[in-house]
Amino acid sequence: MTVPPADERPPYLRAADELRADIARGRYKVGDQLPGAPELEKRFGVAPMTLRNAMRVLREEGLIYAVQGRGTFVRQTPKQAQGAGPEAGGEMVQVPAADLERLMTLLESQQEQIQQALQRIDALEERQSGKPRR
Repeated sequence: MTVPPADERPPYLRAADELRADIARGRYKVGDQLPGAPELEKRFGVAPMTLRNAMRVLREEGLIYAVQGRGTFVRQTPKQAQGAGPEAGGEMVQVPAADLERLMTLLESQQEQIQQALQRIDALEERQSGKPRR
């Protein structure tokens, strides 16, 4: 990452800005998977926690999303995210942090249950057909 010497912002914000710019320029398009953490840590010269903070910023902006065990993907461009606010007819909802944590825990639990159900379905279909499904 090329950082101007006068840039005194925290490294996680600089990394988030560079990734945001990559998405805006089309280096990573909507639906594309971002490189893995080790590659991004090396690219930006940051520690794992610093990269996680940068990714958190982009997730909170709605630019990226993560799928457990699969990776991190581009959800929308910065321009699309700007058009999603109340001024564009979208709804702004204030959620207390504690409630948000509980919701995230619930969603993660549901995601795990769905994954387990899909694995059971795959196993049943495999037994019925005698061939692996995927």
